Amino acid sequence: MANVIALSVLVLVFVISTVRSVNMGALALVAAFVVGTLVFTVDTSEILDGFPASLFVILVGVTYLFALARNNGTVDWIIHAAVRAVRGRVALVPWAMFAVCAAVTAMGAVSPAAVAIIAPVAMGFATRYRIHPMLMGFMVVQGATAGSFSPIGIFGVITNDVMRQNGLPSSPALLFVSTFAAAAVVAAIAYVSFGGRALIARGASERVLVSAVGNASGGGDTITGSGSGDSSKGGGKSSGGTAPHEGALNLERRLTLLGLASLALGALVFDLDVGFTALTVAVLLTLIFPTSARGAVDKISWGTVLLIGGIVTYVALLQNQNTVQWLGDSVAHVGIPLLAAFLICLIGAIVSAFASTTGILGALIPLAIPFLMTGQVNATGLVIALAISSSLVDCSPFSTNGALVVANAAPEERDVVFGLTMRWGMTIMVVTPILAWLLFVVPWSV
Repeated sequence: MANVIALSVLVLVFVISTVRSVNMGALALVAAFVVGTLVFTVDTSEILDGFPASLFVILVGVTYLFALARNNGTVDWIIHAAVRAVRGRVALVPWAMFAVCAAVTAMGAVSPAAVAIIAPVAMGFATRYRIHPMLMGFMVVQGATAGSFSPIGIFGVITNDVMRQNGLPSSPALLFVSTFAAAAVVAAIAYVSFGGRALIARGASERVLVSAVGNASGGGDTITGSGSGDSSKGGGKSSGGTAPHEGALNLERRLTLLGLASLALGALVFDLDVGFTALTVAVLLTLIFPTSARGAVDKISWGTVLLIGGIVTYVALLQNQNTVQWLGDSVAHVGIPLLAAFLICLIGAIVSAFASTTGILGALIPLAIPFLMTGQVNATGLVIALAISSSLVDCSPFSTNGALVVANAAPEERDVVFGLTMRWGMTIMVVTPILAWLLFVVPWSV
């Protein structure tokens, strides 16, 4: 009975946080306290034993570093460097936005934070250069998803951490490549469906000319030029930002880029702790450049930190009280392991379309561990399928990333964008679990 109550409360946490404006993590911490003391009769110290200290350091360190990178204009420089890399070709700009989002989240930025930074710039490009807003929005969201499962990306860290702690075989590289490929395929479908071929037909004569730091740092109108190269439409320096010209790779930005490269190198090559490495880089940048670091601590993704801390603490309580083991045994007794695996992927997609992908990964993977440990299905394949199912639906307008795209669309296009993201999000919610299950679970488990 206690196990049923505890799992019902977890479902209730997801439902309440979806329909009400309350942080899922805060709700989960309260649930852990209530269920722990009243249902399982354990003291608070035992409840807090499940708090994920290592994930806390990772989330704080990485988001602190990217807050600094945003403050000093490094993120703006990366965005505009990507546009310059494709020589301003309109047909390639959506893919440049995809690449920037993927790169930023692959280095550890939280997916919604990356979308919040890049979506205003990308949607501004879309309006000025007659690119379908859905095309640009999907490129941004799927780019953020594509990079998030890197070995030092937030989703990748959560997924690989759970697998490693439970002694299950995992392949961080395969997880990253598979999820990246899945997001790229969805982006390519959106590109074809929403005018990509027409953009190509417009040819290289129409270019995007970038003249100053963009809206990502709070500046004014930054895009100049047209098909004829006219530069009269709003050039000059941004009046709202404090960073130097976006083309100027000054000392602060150089050191920030060096710090980001050091984070990737240290984590991937030297196996350094991601969180402490990111914090070290961030603190050094703060000591060297204190002026631009003002307010960076306030921009740490505290909401995400709270969300992950609460969900993982509650799930850890369920693990310690053998509720997770009981659930895993129940799933294993379904009698059709492949069906059980599919249901897990479908649940991940449905809940993630309306709630936090980070929270889903933090909850569903641990809940599936006992089932995975039975060996009835391939653990690596199921986790990849679950990762794909839970993350590609972030384009839903009820998910944070999808909502950011809708919010940054031009006012006259917002209703259309909302309707399209709704239809596409719901379609992906149904189709993705089926395809992921067929590609990664069935062939590896039979």
